[in-house]
Amino acid sequence: MSRQFGDTSRLPRQPATSRLLSQPGASSGVPSQPAAALPDASGHFDRFGGRFVPEALYAALLQLEREFHSAMADPAFEAELGELLADYTGRPSPITEAKRFSHHAMRTPAGQLPIIVLKREDLNHTGSHKINNVIGQALLTRRMGKTRVIAETGAGQHGVATATAAALFGLDCTVYMGKIDTERQALNVARMRLLGAEVIAVESGTQTLKDAMNDAMRDWVASVDNTHYVIGSVAGPHPFPMMVREFQRVISTEARAQLLDRYGRLPDAVAACVGGGSNALGIFADFIPDADVALYGFEAGGEGIETERHAATISAGEIGVLHGMRTFVLQDEDGQTKASHSISAGLDYPGVGPEHSWLAEVGRAHYEPITDAEAMDAFQLLSRTEGIVPAIESAHALAGVLKLGPRLGTTESGEPPLILVNLSGRGDKDVNTAIAWFGLDTAGTSSESAPPGTGPESTGATPSGAGSKR
Repeated sequence: MSRQFGDTSRLPRQPATSRLLSQPGASSGVPSQPAAALPDASGHFDRFGGRFVPEALYAALLQLEREFHSAMADPAFEAELGELLADYTGRPSPITEAKRFSHHAMRTPAGQLPIIVLKREDLNHTGSHKINNVIGQALLTRRMGKTRVIAETGAGQHGVATATAAALFGLDCTVYMGKIDTERQALNVARMRLLGAEVIAVESGTQTLKDAMNDAMRDWVASVDNTHYVIGSVAGPHPFPMMVREFQRVISTEARAQLLDRYGRLPDAVAACVGGGSNALGIFADFIPDADVALYGFEAGGEGIETERHAATISAGEIGVLHGMRTFVLQDEDGQTKASHSISAGLDYPGVGPEHSWLAEVGRAHYEPITDAEAMDAFQLLSRTEGIVPAIESAHALAGVLKLGPRLGTTESGEPPLILVNLSGRGDKDVNTAIAWFGLDTAGTSSESAPPGTGPESTGATPSGAGSKR
């Protein structure tokens, strides 16, 4: 079957509420079909996934799938990838217990505060988890004998990572980015251009991530012989959802060992933000078989899912076909993709990776929306309590974990619940958004008008009336 990448098709609706009620790690436990067996040979996670592409790309996808499986069975490829992740990107990334941040979390029914631990993907080279996948795909590009890479990007972090790898391997690079996103992520546009990439501002449609992906797909159709499309998320046609998950799996492999070493136990919950979903699947992957570990994905609730201004695809979408995959999509009654919204450019996408749709449908993972305001409150809170400025994408997960205590309860040993959250990126790129949201005064206070040691900055307190734009 062949469809254009931007098209969607309507399938029987499953009410969003039914996907939000079942709690992971409870009666649903581990899915009856083991995650290790998915996707199947045709690239499906049950009814999700697949390969809905124009004829011109079918052979390229088959070649990519063959090369990926061949590479992952090749000790030389594994060794080179491991060396690059260690010596170039800086792995393993550490874990950090967010002690002061945790004091703002909701307590368990027994009155305990959860232990919140951050997986520090923000400390990777280029500033996010995106580099893990890009290095793997760049090695595959060279292995396939191709000389050019293209990418789509929203927040710019995937574009920066792709431009970085292209510079490292001597590849030509073109990055597609919605015009609106180039304006709110101007710093990352400058970084990509400094690295030698061509950045194309997409002016069609909503001028955001969806439209950037549409144009990148069109480029790939026209240049497939010498070009590899480095998709940045667990989205798109098979084998991308599987391949990106496996390149991002290093996050959960490391975190699992780190938690066992430091705390002597697995987490009670693992949480991440979800747009397309690569950082979430990266930190979920090694915990999916553990029925006692709850998995939580926090989507972009924007101005509220009761409005049209959100990007909470699993919470409020329907099953359709988008960008070569069958998954949950924000679409209208005619099956046309709706415009999405998020203060976070990286979560502003009307679809989601098909494995997330499957995890939601079988009840293994729980997904819920976080509003722009909640995310920005958490953005500021982590900055002021831990001295870590997170990406706004990651702040959605931080806002979500503050609410989890009452659902997790106390462990059998009497210890407080342990929550692992993926801090998928750092917030340098989001400072201009924060300036506008909080109304920050970047001029500073005159030294003649404020005595030393006064003002909210000296105590770490939030000024009265400041904190969130409503």
